[in-house]
Parts: sequence; structure tokens; C-alpha cells
Amino acid sequence: MGQALGKPELFSGKRDFVFFLVFCVLLLFIRLSFLYVSYQAFISKPFYYTTATVLSAYEKSKHHKRYTVLKLHSDEGLTFYTTSHRKENFNHTRLRLQIFPNSSISFIDYLGTFYVKSKIKDKVLLDPSLKDSFVEKVASQHKNAALASFYNAIFFATPLDKQLREKIALLGVSHLVALSGFHISILWALVYGLLLLLYRPLQQKYFPYRHALFDVGLLAMILLGLYVWFVGFPPSLLRSYAMVLFGWMALVLGIELLSFTFLGTVLALLVVLFPSLLVSLSFGLSVAGVFYIYLLLQYTKKWKTWVLTLLVIPVGIFVLMLPIVHETFAVTSPCQLASPILSLLFIVFYPLVMFLHLFGMGDSFDSLLLALFSLPQTSIEHFVPLWLMLGYVGLSLMAIRSAGAFYFLLAVASGYAGYLFLY
Repeated sequence: MGQALGKPELFSGKRDFVFFLVFCVLLLFIRLSFLYVSYQAFISKPFYYTTATVLSAYEKSKHHKRYTVLKLHSDEGLTFYTTSHRKENFNHTRLRLQIFPNSSISFIDYLGTFYVKSKIKDKVLLDPSLKDSFVEKVASQHKNAALASFYNAIFFATPLDKQLREKIALLGVSHLVALSGFHISILWALVYGLLLLLYRPLQQKYFPYRHALFDVGLLAMILLGLYVWFVGFPPSLLRSYAMVLFGWMALVLGIELLSFTFLGTVLALLVVLFPSLLVSLSFGLSVAGVFYIYLLLQYTKKWKTWVLTLLVIPVGIFVLMLPIVHETFAVTSPCQLASPILSLLFIVFYPLVMFLHLFGMGDSFDSLLLALFSLPQTSIEHFVPLWLMLGYVGLSLMAIRSAGAFYFLLAVASGYAGYLFLY
């Protein structure tokens, strides 16, 4: 008997893939050139006026003086920080500002998020939106304000309470709070699974010739797209939605999904579509996470599914990501060792608390969460030097083709984990 045919690759050969990457680089260069012209025009003006929506506002103090830090998104598409000494509530407002850009704002800052001095000329209170009413409904089910901010953060991408954010970082589960690919994957599985239950009986009776993956998947993608729009297009969620969309299209077309060629193609398209991803830390970390999932599956694809799901993926990703994460985030606590278990539990917890909040029982886990968030008490700081992290990335890329490099990579990451949590 002949061998079973596998799924076709996205490109017929390496040469086609290289040509595609070169084409994407040229497109990216053209886009960046236009953006650089806009940047030069932006910093050359002594000031100009803009209207922006307040994304978040929080108080800080310096030299015994309190002021408010505002994160804004302008009508021109720029996201920036500014400060105000006004003692006002800036939540749910739009501001008319005079901003004063200068050459201290680099092109990289311009692509991402930057700070600029400003003068507030006018403030308009926004009418409560449907999202605001949902946020209030969730908050009303919790006596603890920090927990209310936690649930609204994982449901609607609202700002997280500052002290709680620090506790969550000590637990090593910040990725569970910021809406990203992990959440969109859970929502995809939930929405697709529920729709499939309704679709199957109708398909068998009325249209057995239809393809469930296309019909149900298309409706699921539309519903997820509406959700991304509803929560305000947070960049991390928008990127994750695009990746899920490309993945679904690959499944429909029968293309090999778990290949580094496919992953590279998706990343190249995303960067061309959203050049700001080049300077996005969250995008870089999410890319690293997906890359290590692919790498682990490449060398363990014959293992049993339950072993991969419960052990290899959660523990492997946690260990392999440590040198990457600690180049930027130095905080280390023994409680972070629970991160793989908490990530697995979150897969069940996330959809469960959604339904509980729908029926007014959102506080069911409040006492448990308060106990969990109070666990981290002490921490140390340890940074990985940039040069060492880059060497680790190079070794990771070598591991795509070399099993020896892969096992050496595991040894390096495991040794670093032992150094962090034991030494």
C-alpha cells in the first residue's frame, strides 16, 4: 500500500517562499517610507490640534505633586501618553488638545506609543455605550473593586487595577489577563463547538453536501470579529483574531497548518498590514509563544494528545519562554511555577465565569481569587542581557532543523529555570 498523502504546503518549494518574503519586505519598506514622511511632518510642527479618545487615566505623584497620566487614541490613528494637572475625571471622555511634538519622539516611538506634552482645550463627556453598560453589570456583581477590574479586563479589555496587575505579574499569569490569542482561541473553540451542535442535525437533514468547517467556521469568525469590534479593537486581540482567521482559512483550503512556513507567512502578512507590530513588545512575546508551540509539536507530534495538552505544551512553553520574558520583565517569584497549572485551569475558568456573569452569579469565585492573588509576597529581579537573549533566539531558530539544537535549547532553558527558582 502507498503512503497516505499529507496536507500540501503553502508554497511548492523554498524558492517560492523566499520570493514571497522578499515581496513582503519590499511592501513593508514602501509602507514604512510613507509612515516616515508622516513622522517627519509630525515632529517638524511646533504644535497642532487633535481630538482624541481617552483610553485610560490614572494618577501618579512626583515631588509631592499629583497629576494624571492619560493614554489617548487620536482621530489620526496615533496612540500616545500625555499628562494633566487638572483634578478631573477623564474616564469616558474625548479631548480636544494642542500637542507639542518634537525630535525627542523617535520614529520607533511614533510607530508605537509615545509621550507628548499637551494642553487640554476642551473635554466632552461620551454617552454611555453598550460596552459601558456591560462593564457596569459585571462590576455590580463584585464587592471588591480589584476583582471587578479583573473580570472586565478579561471580558472587555478595560484597564486593570494597578496593584492587582503587580500581583498577577508575580503569579506569572499576565498573559491570562490581557486579551490575546489565548482568549480568542478559547472563544473560537467555544463558539465553534456550540454552533456545530446546532448545525449538525440541520446538515444531516437538509444539506448533507455542505462543509461544516466552512459554514460554521465562517459564522464563528464573523461573531468573533463582532466581539473584537465591541471591545474596541485592542491591538493584541486584533492581531490574534487575524492569526485565527488565517488559521481557519488554511484549514478550509486543506493547507498544512503546523509548519514554520505557514507561521512565517502569517507573520509576514501581519507585519505588512500593521507595521506598528515591528515595535510591539506584546506581539513579539506572542510570536515567541506560538513559535515554541510549533517547535514542541514538531518533536513530540507522535506523543499522546493528553500528554501534549496537560504537560508538554503548558510546561514546555513556560520553561522555553523564561529567557525571552526576562530580557524585559525581571520580576521573579516562586509562585510563578504555578503558571502552567493556572493556564490550564483558565481554559475552563474563562467560559465558565462568562456564563456565571450572564446569570448574576459572577462572584462565585471571588473568595478563591482573592486568596490566589494574595499568595505572592516576595520577589527578586533578574534580567537576561540582550546579547544573551539574542543568542538564545538564534539557538531556537537552529532547533527548527536540528534535533540536537532543540535538546540543547531545552537544557539551556531548564538550567535557567533552575537558576531562577532554586538558586
